[in-house]
Amino acid sequence: MHPNQIFRTTPEARSLTFARDRAFGVLAISSSRGAPLLSHVPYLLSDDGGSADLHLVRSNPLVGASKDGVAATLAISGADGYVSPDWYGLGPDQVPTWNYVAVHLTGRLDPLPPDTLPDMLARQSAFFESRLLPKPPWNMDKMSDDLKTRFLRMILPFRLHIAQVDSTWKLGQNKPDAARESAAARLDDGFGQDLGALAALMRAPQPPD
Repeated sequence: MHPNQIFRTTPEARSLTFARDRAFGVLAISSSRGAPLLSHVPYLLSDDGGSADLHLVRSNPLVGASKDGVAATLAISGADGYVSPDWYGLGPDQVPTWNYVAVHLTGRLDPLPPDTLPDMLARQSAFFESRLLPKPPWNMDKMSDDLKTRFLRMILPFRLHIAQVDSTWKLGQNKPDAARESAAARLDDGFGQDLGALAALMRAPQPPD
């Protein structure tokens, strides 16, 4: 997370809503070999923000490291983009930066009973398929029994019990509104991820410092 508290004043509820909608992040745990173990995973965040359900392939190194429960962080990235100092319209004494949104969910990752896996997968597919309406939703009943059995043997269910929520919403709170809006208007000339969403966030009223 960014150390400047200016960028860390977003209410927890807003960060959890972002994380719930994004539903994809990087799961990280420490390892005995020094470097952390990382895996990119879809997940379902509970309504109260207290837990995130996810599954891992059996061969994933995180499975063995998490068999008895382990401290873990789920890092979720949102819109981001490079901001040129020329876009502020404030003169020469400015520097480049990168604006972005990120949320970290930290807690304990525990394995769930294998028989909870079908329900978790059904809930996940229903959540994601609902975004594709009016397309008829896909569900696991469309799989043959043989394929479903082999598929379920390959993965295991886990739950991250969330104890801490950290977020960075670096959108230009340290700049005057006019400068921030001027930079937002130029984002399409630059590069990053989901620049339209980032521009909308930068134009929105910012919380007080």
